[in-house]
Amino acid sequence: MNHGCNEFGRMMMSRRAALRVSAFGLAGILHNTRCGAFASSPAVASTAIDEDSNRKDRKSKPRAKSVIFLHQYGGPSHIDTFDMKPNAPDGVRGEFQCISSAVPGSPVCEYLPRWGAQLDRWAQIRSVHHDMKNHNPACYYSLTGKRPPTDDIRLRDTLELYPAYGSSIAKFLKGFNGVPSFIAYPHILRDGAVSPGQHASFLGKQCDPYFFQADPNSSDFALPELQLPSNVDLSRLERRRDLVQWIDREAKLIEKSAEARGLDSLQEQALRILSSTSLRDAIDLTREETSLRDAYGRTTYGQSCLLARRLVEAGARCVTVYFSQGIGGKGSEGWDTHQENFKDLRERLLPATDQTVPTLISDLESRGLLNDTLVLWMGEFGRSPNVGDRDGKGRGHWPDCYTVMMAGGGIRGGAIHGLSDPKGAFPARDPVGPEDIAATLYWALGIDPHAEVADTQGRPLPISTGEPIRSIFS
Repeated sequence: MNHGCNEFGRMMMSRRAALRVSAFGLAGILHNTRCGAFASSPAVASTAIDEDSNRKDRKSKPRAKSVIFLHQYGGPSHIDTFDMKPNAPDGVRGEFQCISSAVPGSPVCEYLPRWGAQLDRWAQIRSVHHDMKNHNPACYYSLTGKRPPTDDIRLRDTLELYPAYGSSIAKFLKGFNGVPSFIAYPHILRDGAVSPGQHASFLGKQCDPYFFQADPNSSDFALPELQLPSNVDLSRLERRRDLVQWIDREAKLIEKSAEARGLDSLQEQALRILSSTSLRDAIDLTREETSLRDAYGRTTYGQSCLLARRLVEAGARCVTVYFSQGIGGKGSEGWDTHQENFKDLRERLLPATDQTVPTLISDLESRGLLNDTLVLWMGEFGRSPNVGDRDGKGRGHWPDCYTVMMAGGGIRGGAIHGLSDPKGAFPARDPVGPEDIAATLYWALGIDPHAEVADTQGRPLPISTGEPIRSIFS
């Protein structure tokens, strides 16, 4: 009898495959929650922070429940935004004037008046540095907190490279209400090749982001994969899922195949998403008041940040918004201001940023979400202190010293960690690396920064080798 069932299971494999890629909603969900080769789910060390071991050397404690990671592709100029050098020589200080902010003695660029007025909600880390000068390796570093093996623009994704922050978070913290733990959109970062570090790598497909490239600013923005066809209800989909599970058991694929285990996990995720209205409701930006949508800015970035607030409110643990391209007209992609640095900042980058980011913070605060939500704003590096790259008006890549901004999630507003030298070229005090940014992010969420996961060979690896910057927390 078992032999007959197994034969039937093998005969039904084509049917089983068809079910997996059917047009009943699961296919779209699976497509958006998987990317790259699958590695079986590794064992995970305890995520709880040892309060006793840490109590003596810190006063603050983790508070955040979720994170919004605003990744600024290309590298924002720290000298032209938050770490201005008005007393530096002409070829360094640039064209912009300083204005006062809500933090005494901490001026900001004249084109960031709203952010400046809100600076007392933010912590500034002014001494971040590393040695990766190309976008793909530097992006990987900024997305994972792990140093890449080479500073080669051709760096590609492999299972030897580490997972994205959101994937590590998804390994330890589940989303609420059927909402995926890790959601990312609306661009794929690339400099020729796709930048590694945007997916789960060896953590497996089940920790990949729910990713989409649909533009939240589009009048017809929607994710069709979240909708079941009118002739298929959820109970019918669940019956089909039961059939797939039965065939899996009979064919013993779940026990023998890592890929089958991954697909099984993804199917479970897909059914949770389809059986809940939380994600579908969060994606529906038409539920927001027109005035609030206008306040965020009718741009891809503005509506993406509004959507990020809705997603963490619905139950996501990590939402990554990539600022990469398509923001308000011509200019360099993202913040890569090799040419016309000041014109591009003045006309495109800073106005969009000064409208959207302060609105996000105010919106989170008004809804009582800011204390629970850590907002991280950073790129892969800063810009050169010396003006003159390419067209004589640009600034080149500069990983040697740059600024990272954090707000919410227990951050001590107005805190400043580290100091750059008089030209903004190198850290002068309290240098930190991307490893420490990663450790700070995990620690703020209550995840032990040194918790271990296993790679494809079963080797234990810490999710971070840095140390949390606890001084910036209250």
